[in-house]
Amino acid sequence: MRTNILRPATAVAGSLALAAALTACGGSSAASDDKVVTVYSADGLKGENGEGWYDKVFEDFEKKTGIKVEYVEGGSGEMVQRTVREKSNTQADVLVTLPPFIQQAGAKGLLQTYEPAGSDQVDAADKAADGTWTSVVNNYFGFIYNKKELKTPPRTWEELLDSSYKEKVQYSTPGVAGDGTAVLIKAMHDFGGQKPAMDYLKKLQTNNVGPSASTGKLAPKVDKGELRVANGDVQMNFAQSKDMPNLGIWFPAKDGAKPTTFALPYAAGLVQKAPHSANGKKLLDFMLSEQAQQDVSAVGGGFSARKDIEATDANAVELAGLMKGVEIFEPDWSAISTGLDEYIDAWKSATGS
Repeated sequence: MRTNILRPATAVAGSLALAAALTACGGSSAASDDKVVTVYSADGLKGENGEGWYDKVFEDFEKKTGIKVEYVEGGSGEMVQRTVREKSNTQADVLVTLPPFIQQAGAKGLLQTYEPAGSDQVDAADKAADGTWTSVVNNYFGFIYNKKELKTPPRTWEELLDSSYKEKVQYSTPGVAGDGTAVLIKAMHDFGGQKPAMDYLKKLQTNNVGPSASTGKLAPKVDKGELRVANGDVQMNFAQSKDMPNLGIWFPAKDGAKPTTFALPYAAGLVQKAPHSANGKKLLDFMLSEQAQQDVSAVGGGFSARKDIEATDANAVELAGLMKGVEIFEPDWSAISTGLDEYIDAWKSATGS
């Protein structure tokens, strides 16, 4: 049984899921058009009303290059599985997922080596040593709560076991959604191993509504009061909160300990045998350009992947305040990627899912 999957915690200074429907582009039209690039991505970066980071980056990219972005959205795990199924007839040019699925994509040979311009400014921990992927938006795992029904968020995991949360808690499906898998990673860290984490999640089932393939769909339920608490990530939920006034972000702690979280970046790689490899490289370069990275916080509500970008916009200031006092730990993604099937099986066994 693997339990030593997390590196020691470090102090912090002052963020997937299946979409309602896959907007898949037709493979034949994409393959025949040199002015197109196809992106398979986890959700969270495209706005509900066309105001997300992807929306601006894709529009600016098309204006600059004349290359149209065809976009397919789904859970991190699903996007990897889809790319695997299409290996004999590759459709995607760029794959964007959360860890540990980007590591799995690399291990499955789905990605080719390409280091985008600007990737030298990305921390080594946020990119592959072999150059197959690099983070384009930094992010942190978190939870959300309804600020109208709960004047203050619950402080601990244990509080969620109270009967007042009966059928008012939901988290996305581990193994399908990146944020759902993150629930397991954080629980194993906070509770000190796989078994105590699964013991807790078994107890939580009494209050849990049930699995959800989409993390993004949980926020509207929390905002409306259908749920009091759900999982998510800082970038996605911060952006959603602009249109959902009852949405608050919080970080559970184990009773007697500090609140914790970990980096959960959107990582992008060039797909092996991409039909439009040159266009994929251009898009990756553009995503890591200085202007696009400045827009990560100002437009997307996230954290720049480049360490030389010092965002000072209002969103960046608010995000820094949100993270103040939260302890950041660094997962061992290699161990998690290797042991993921075991963790998912243990979760299914514990929860009866």
